[in-house]
Amino acid sequence: MEEKTLQIYFTSDLHAFVYPTDYRSAEERELGLFKCANRFQKDGNTLIIDGGDVLQGSPLGAFCHDSQEDAGSLAQIMNCCGYDYVTLGNHDFNYGMAYLDSYLDALEARCVCQNALRSDGTVRFPSRVHVLENGLRVGVVGIVTDHVNVWERPEHLTGLTITDPIPAARAALEELKGRTDLTVCIYHGGFERDLATGRVLSTSRENIAYRLCQELDFDILLTGHQHMCIPGQSLFGTFAVQAPDSGRAFISLKAVVTDGHIICNSQAVPASGDCDPTLLDRFGGLEQGAQTWLDTVVGHLDRPLLPAPPLIMAAEGSCIADFFNEVQLSCSGAQLAATSLANEITGFPQTVRRRDVLTAYPYTNTLTVLRVTGRVLRQAMERSAEYFAIDEDGKLCVADAFLKPKVEHYNYDYFAGVNYTIDVFKPAGQRVTEVSYQGKAVKDSHEFTICLNSYRASGAGGYPEYTQCQVVREINVEMSDLILEYFKNTPKLSLKTRHWFTVSFYRNP
Repeated sequence: MEEKTLQIYFTSDLHAFVYPTDYRSAEERELGLFKCANRFQKDGNTLIIDGGDVLQGSPLGAFCHDSQEDAGSLAQIMNCCGYDYVTLGNHDFNYGMAYLDSYLDALEARCVCQNALRSDGTVRFPSRVHVLENGLRVGVVGIVTDHVNVWERPEHLTGLTITDPIPAARAALEELKGRTDLTVCIYHGGFERDLATGRVLSTSRENIAYRLCQELDFDILLTGHQHMCIPGQSLFGTFAVQAPDSGRAFISLKAVVTDGHIICNSQAVPASGDCDPTLLDRFGGLEQGAQTWLDTVVGHLDRPLLPAPPLIMAAEGSCIADFFNEVQLSCSGAQLAATSLANEITGFPQTVRRRDVLTAYPYTNTLTVLRVTGRVLRQAMERSAEYFAIDEDGKLCVADAFLKPKVEHYNYDYFAGVNYTIDVFKPAGQRVTEVSYQGKAVKDSHEFTICLNSYRASGAGGYPEYTQCQVVREINVEMSDLILEYFKNTPKLSLKTRHWFTVSFYRNP
């Protein structure tokens, strides 16, 4: 019996975290690509693969986009770490196709993304058959969540169409029949069901990895997007894994093929150890340039804006969210605003540097002004009110829907310009008990303008009511740049504390 082995090292959702830093302090962290790549042991029977979302998400990624001519530096880093294959993530489109192409042109790894089509309908990044040194034929297919079409600005997808990933993956699998000994699907997307029980966690088509395992017979499925760690699990005959974000760990997977029989074993390997000094030195100028750029002072506050645990901010208000809403109201002229906070947020010290802005608001969102009715406004507020639950001890907690399968504190919105009350003890959909504008009760028929980030205005995060509203204005400037401009215009800010809402979570005796 002839035995052949494939070794895979898999990362996903690096978000331009390369050096072992979170850019919030000088302290070295156990994260970043260089803390993973130091463990890769590559030979002719090894594939190093990434699942997408490389270009955007860290201050280094923002520096590369804002201060460099192209994404070639990030591509060179991937080249030095030995990558063989990548697929595209939804955030890789955030800076537009020209920037993405500059990355792919400099990248030595092959990009595979079967549901990314040219304007003539042909697949731009088709599947590949990779023959290992031992003769094993590996079919490699990539796909990306088609929610790219929901989130991304159309001009950032010029010349490209993102289609339904399942038919695309099925067609690629059919083409590979008889040509491979083993098939690998790289999917920038996650699981819509609990892997232990099969319970449906999301009915959105954003994540369809469970369906992929049910309906298609790939031997290995490499997933991402949800920022979870799934060390390895067999599901309907497919061996599935997921790598966490920011290079916190990578998946080491070994597949042994014996006369057509495949056995897979894998583990999540935490980022650790010393980085390769050659890599640190080679790209040290890039990193130092980013650090200097990030340390530029952009403004001053009369007091620091400090975060609290997400539940506390959601229930009691957040001065950080108030500030974001103040910026949105100022630059849009809208009557109302709504914003959300990242899952992890550091806030602002009194002396604000560029790094503080980019870590507090890490997304590339632009802004949209919509005309909404009181009815739509209340529906959106009810969606945010679903964030709360009461645990078995009668204490306020975060609802499972905002924690599983993916932590989504960023889908809770803070509204400004309107006063409202949430009663957590009422059923979901009936929790917003009072809504008033300038002291008068808001009726369903009343109309308002509201400024939202582009992600939320697309209906993402469970807010489909916004997609039916009239677009009054689009502000095609990233929110982080608007915050920087706000500081430029008012370098010394004195901020007011606003109490727009009340969350009631104590049961009356």
